[in-house]
Amino acid sequence: MTSSNKITLRTRRTFMLSSAMFLLATSNALSQSQTSTTIRFGLTPVFLNDDIHLLSVIKNYLESATGYSVELVTRRTYQEVTSLLVSGQIDAAWICGYPFVKFQNELDLLAVPEWNGEPLYQSYLITKFDREASKLADLKGDIHAFSDPDSNSGYLVTKALLQENGLSAESFFKKTLFTYSHRNVIRAVASGLVQSGSVDGYVWEVIREIDPDLVAGTKIVRKSDWFGFPPIAVSKRFAQTKKVNALKLAFLSSSEAEAGRAMLDYLRLTGFVNAKPALYDSVKRNVDRLGALL
Repeated sequence: MTSSNKITLRTRRTFMLSSAMFLLATSNALSQSQTSTTIRFGLTPVFLNDDIHLLSVIKNYLESATGYSVELVTRRTYQEVTSLLVSGQIDAAWICGYPFVKFQNELDLLAVPEWNGEPLYQSYLITKFDREASKLADLKGDIHAFSDPDSNSGYLVTKALLQENGLSAESFFKKTLFTYSHRNVIRAVASGLVQSGSVDGYVWEVIREIDPDLVAGTKIVRKSDWFGFPPIAVSKRFAQTKKVNALKLAFLSSSEAEAGRAMLDYLRLTGFVNAKPALYDSVKRNVDRLGALL
């Protein structure tokens, strides 16, 4: 056997072993999740990721509404939470429209939040409050903050906007960075650490209510079109389990219970609704348009 053939054989064996180990880990995770009496619910780092009271409000409502104990699983990045969801290590998660589209073959919609009575939101381009900037072109040469590489409003929308104008983030901005939180994008712009940022419009508007001094240091340069609001998603393998059905009912009926209304008030949401994947077609169009650029 030649040296080249030996290397190929070792590579194949390594790949097969890695694949088998992944399938075994996933199978174990699925089995444990299905037999557990605890709902493991994932949360991405949006704007209140460090708010202990909010986490308590969500946990208390979901436990009272489902009859299960609830473990809230938080991670630093969207990718980490999505990986846990797709691999079956958590039962459901509040993710973003972008990862939902990327993993649409593996995920189902459980419920979609409504903000101001609609399951929609926008992406904002923001800059320092006292800067003379009113359009995308005015941000050329900026140090620009994105929230997360798997965020629709905090990354994908701006990438697609630049591409539509024959530009790229690498050529248009002097430098880009990720803050891994929409709140941190606002902080970075307000403090002058960066000159502009891409942020979730819902987050910006809510923080304007709860932390007006922070948002006062920024202003909106551009609002995007409307997109499907970041959804509650579940692995297709769990979509009809008793636990997931209880969780779905809890979200859809949240406005009917005092604890549910407290959660909605804290989040500034009007409720949760059923929705079809077509709600995220505009996100999918941007993903398809950018293709290999992502």
